[in-house]
Amino acid sequence: MLKKVSFVMIAVAVLAAPAFADPHTLDTCAVTGKSLGDTPVTKTVDGREVRFCCNNCAGKFEADPAKYTEKLDEAYVKQQTALYALDTCVVGGDKLGKMGDIVSKVYDNRLVKFCCADCIESFEKDQAKYIAKLDEAVVAKQAANYPLESCLVKGEAIDDDPIDLVIGGRLLKLCCEGCIKKVNAEPAKYLAMLDITKK
Repeated sequence: MLKKVSFVMIAVAVLAAPAFADPHTLDTCAVTGKSLGDTPVTKTVDGREVRFCCNNCAGKFEADPAKYTEKLDEAYVKQQTALYALDTCVVGGDKLGKMGDIVSKVYDNRLVKFCCADCIESFEKDQAKYIAKLDEAVVAKQAANYPLESCLVKGEAIDDDPIDLVIGGRLLKLCCEGCIKKVNAEPAKYLAMLDITKK
């Protein structure tokens, strides 16, 4: 039986963000687009984790978040589109594209696709419910072809009851709950490690 651990434990304690919030999974600064470097600055802006290469960039973002959010969201759409788990609307269930252009929005660093703008209001009334549905789809779609038999963090063998952590629309199988905190601290690093194992 698969054991699903949501981001709830970490997000509530560390980020004071919504229970389903994903960490900043990009390896670039939200302001400059350059590498985060070895000591990124992490801030929570409107319940969303955002990482920067320096305090100066963090200040710029906090002073005018609207200026940088669109660019940040575009980066998340680009990062998460290829592995998006559903070909149907998470709210209405209709085939994406059936009703015209697909509507892509980013909520707390997570890409969500809708069949139409009308579904957005329903999603926003119960985001946790729909993010959980998306997470289930990620696990169902990515588990069968998961490239590792060991924990991405510790390298220890994953038993029959792994921790399935979903961040940025990606499944990471971990050996224990202690590894969640490590992934949260450096999500881009662990996603890059997962990508290397798939090559």
